[in-house]
Amino acid sequence: MAAIATVLVASACSSSGSSSETKQATLSKDGKGKKITVWLMDDAQKGWPEVLDAAKKEFTAQTGAEVDVQWQTWTNYTTKLDTALLSGNAPDALELGNTQAAKYIEAGSFVDLTSVKGQFDNSDKWLDSLAASGQSGDGSKTYAVPYYAGARVLIYRKDLFEAAGVAQAPTTLEELKAALTKVKAANASVPGFSALYLPGKNWYSAVSFGASGFGVKGVIAKKDGDKWAGTLSDPKFVEGINTWNDLQKNFSTGGTTVDESTQDALMAKGNIAAIIGNGWEVGSVVDPKTGDPSLKDKLATIALPGTAAGQPTPAFLGGSDLAVPAKAANAGLGATFLQIYTNTAQQTALAKHAIPNAKNLVAAYKAADPANKATGDAAEGQTWFIPNSPLWSGADETALQNAFSAIAGGGDVAAELKKAQETLVKDLNG
Repeated sequence: MAAIATVLVASACSSSGSSSETKQATLSKDGKGKKITVWLMDDAQKGWPEVLDAAKKEFTAQTGAEVDVQWQTWTNYTTKLDTALLSGNAPDALELGNTQAAKYIEAGSFVDLTSVKGQFDNSDKWLDSLAASGQSGDGSKTYAVPYYAGARVLIYRKDLFEAAGVAQAPTTLEELKAALTKVKAANASVPGFSALYLPGKNWYSAVSFGASGFGVKGVIAKKDGDKWAGTLSDPKFVEGINTWNDLQKNFSTGGTTVDESTQDALMAKGNIAAIIGNGWEVGSVVDPKTGDPSLKDKLATIALPGTAAGQPTPAFLGGSDLAVPAKAANAGLGATFLQIYTNTAQQTALAKHAIPNAKNLVAAYKAADPANKATGDAAEGQTWFIPNSPLWSGADETALQNAFSAIAGGGDVAAELKKAQETLVKDLNG
């Protein structure tokens, strides 16, 4: 996969592969007698088949074309996609993870949707970081359409908070600190107790605190002309990380050198009162095989509080985008299918199952299930995304993990962030 990815990115530097010369989008309804191919992850097949069926029916009614959906899985998906794009056997429309989009955008692999973006429902209200993942590095062009999202939230033990005298969920960071102080004191006799477990290598959570002064743009690094400039050493970012570090030092135990991969299982053991995790992690904590089912009615979720009530700490949004390959046989029809599949009606229906792609539709998601409020609030608020560059890699994530682990272990905040920034900027600028 790495070799193919290198070819894709390298092609972006050639005259034929530059994203600046990418095929411009059209929305075609001339589909009589045609069939388009669409690659979608099987999440839709399992979770919202009725939404897809409605979109296919509307698409055929408008264009006369049929839709052949070919179900995919995330395992080895980019290898399959790389091969299809390079061989000229690409589908007419496809889904991909929002962190995967940058390398394909840079390589000119997708149709430029900028000119037709305004014809997509709610495109002016798309979720911040999901929209950013489908854009060029400077945010001036759109190559992929937001599909659906997932957000990290505060997952906490209601019973432990209430037993410590915290009857209401905190709405600000100051209230959170006060609540955690009470929970910590009430459980002082519990070995290794963490009122809020913040493993040092969980860089997603740490960066969220630094992102409070940046939002979706300029977090970690920002495009400055043709070059990337780091923002980890910015005083506002450092201030946010100091807040994270204070929480880590005062309320977290034993996790300075590990990441978040084991936090659900650890919480299930009973000596953790709160974690920052994806909404679905509640299910992991109470899983009969790996967790503790008895905690099911004792867990609650809220958007991670921020400096002011109603303004959560910015969350990283994971999720999926939809795009049209530049070499698709029916690119215009592919774009039209995406337009229909992401219209207000389909996204409102999808909101019964996942966070929809636009802020004005999140209310439908929250109304579908009281448990959706926390992730919905997080998605509606300010969110952030990684530097949208094909040169962003696992090595950069490792640099961030090492920096925050060192900080959690007592290292100097500004010095460790500056060290990580030097590595990241060097990587991003090739």
